[in-house]
Amino acid sequence: MPKIKKLKRKNSPKLKNNPQKKAVCLRVLTISPKKPNSANRRVVKTSVTHYKTKLTAKIPGESHNLQQHSTILVRGSRVRDLIGVSYTAVRGKFDLQGVANRKTARSRFGVKKLK
Repeated sequence: MPKIKKLKRKNSPKLKNNPQKKAVCLRVLTISPKKPNSANRRVVKTSVTHYKTKLTAKIPGESHNLQQHSTILVRGSRVRDLIGVSYTAVRGKFDLQGVANRKTARSRFGVKKLK
């Protein structure tokens, strides 16, 4: 008998099998996380371009420059302490600028190497 391969459930189904997708911001807001944590997290409600899908993405790093109608790049990644948030905005791409004065883990926050 041939082995039946078990299907793995996708963590980011709204990206339709793409690694990243371009999206337009509908609303920028803050959400309070689950129980042991307390600091408010910045998130953005977006509409994915090319098809009418709405999703919530976390904005990583300190401060941001996003407003309504800004264009961002969204990638899939689960945010453990925010309920219903399975996507992250990519810093340093389109309208979302990189984190200012960032020295460590710069790749994640869209910052070039300081000379």
